[in-house]
Amino acid sequence: MIICISGVLSPTDVEAIRLKLETESFVDGRTTAGRYARDVKQNQQLSSTSQSAEEIKGAIAQAIQNHPLIQIAARPKTMRPVMISRYQSGMTYGSHVDNALMGNGSTMMRTDLSMTLFLSDPSSYDGGELVIESHQGEQEIKLDAGSAVLYPSSTLHRVEPVTRGVRLAAITWIQSFVRDPNQREILFDLDTVRQSLFDQSGKSREFDMLAKSISNLLRLWSEV
Repeated sequence: MIICISGVLSPTDVEAIRLKLETESFVDGRTTAGRYARDVKQNQQLSSTSQSAEEIKGAIAQAIQNHPLIQIAARPKTMRPVMISRYQSGMTYGSHVDNALMGNGSTMMRTDLSMTLFLSDPSSYDGGELVIESHQGEQEIKLDAGSAVLYPSSTLHRVEPVTRGVRLAAITWIQSFVRDPNQREILFDLDTVRQSLFDQSGKSREFDMLAKSISNLLRLWSEV
């Protein structure tokens, strides 16, 4: 399931983040790439050496964790620290799959979902589409600043070469309480219907029965 989510960050927040990033240091993105991805990764990553950089990433992480649609789509158990990538003209990230396990020791986690949160206005750069491969073919994604795409970490994906301007994006990975993607999709659909039912009719017998079923499925499928 690939889900595009608008308004994870407000326009004001995006503008403030971009302004702060203008004075921050970036390093070669290959330093954070896996063994095989290094050969196809040509971008830059925000350095973690400054307090300001950590504050930027912390604010983005908080916005992600607070977004209700992300909560019901991902059922997040653990989330990796946010990374911020920068692609200037000529930079790209070739086809790759994200590492199945990330972190070390007590921070080790399984990557069920990957997330790209766009920070640059799409009109400010050419190229730079996130391309996700699936059984239905390739899906090109280039969203408004402040919007995010949530997609399975198991997919092959790439970032097309940037040919003009600068592409800024925040990246993170999520381990879900619900490992199975089909089960997550069922829960997402049911929770979407529950919210719609409540908006239309408030708390009702039908709402309560649906809420009960969602809770019981979570008990059945969750790994804690």
